[in-house]
Parts: sequence; C-alpha cells; structure tokens
Amino acid sequence: MAIWFRDITAAELNQRAENTMSAFLDIVFTEVGPDYLVATMPASPRTRQPLGIIHGGASVVLAESIASTAANMVVDFDRYYCVGLEINANHLRSVTDGVVTAITRPVHLGRSTQVWTIELSNEAGQPTCISRMTACVMTRK
Repeated sequence: MAIWFRDITAAELNQRAENTMSAFLDIVFTEVGPDYLVATMPASPRTRQPLGIIHGGASVVLAESIASTAANMVVDFDRYYCVGLEINANHLRSVTDGVVTAITRPVHLGRSTQVWTIELSNEAGQPTCISRMTACVMTRK
C-alpha cells in the first residue's frame, strides 16, 4: 500500500520544483514508488567544487530536496506542510562525471515529525552519500 496522501507522478513533482534550487541544480524526479521517491542530479559545473568533484553541499541539496518533497507528499497538503528540521550526510565516494541517483524512504512517519533516509549512488550503483533528514509537520493557518 502506498504511503502518499494522494496519487502523485514524477512529472507533477518536477513541475512543483520549477524555479527552485532543485531546478537550478538540474535535479529531476524520475520515479514514485509505493514508499519511496527517486531523483537524479548530474555532475556539472553547477554541482562541482574546484577539485572537479560534486560538492558535498550539492549532495545535501539533492538529499533534502527529495526527502522534503516526500515528506510533503504523505500529509494532507491543504492542512499541513513539512519543513526540514535536521539533516546529516556522510560522503562516501567522490563523483566527477555522470549522474547521481537519490532514493528516499521513510524511517518514521509521525504526527509531528518524520524521519527519512536518503541514499545517493553513482552510475555504477556504488554509494556516494548516505543522509538522514528529520522533517517537522506544520499546521497551515
């Protein structure tokens, strides 16, 4: 059974991300599973640091973008919204070229907080970054 509050598509998530940092870094949602989201980000001049590898901050932007999006898709968005409360990241392997793929899954979906894991990998499927984000569920006023 899907965890999402309503049916969503990758195309809809990409449209929601227009004119945001995610769009600036060419982050693209590619898959919506029953309990996970997948997004990609290319190694490009926008995401690389001076040594020619993907900047750790760009990896964290990818992680927070996909987890925050997922967090907001499991709540009734007319009544609630979710914001990042804490994020951590362990950078495991450098990426110089190609595309990084991120997948996020929930660890905890509570009334006031959510916890998401985010795994980033290179085109060979090797892990490049492991992240965890806590989101706060806010009531709309």
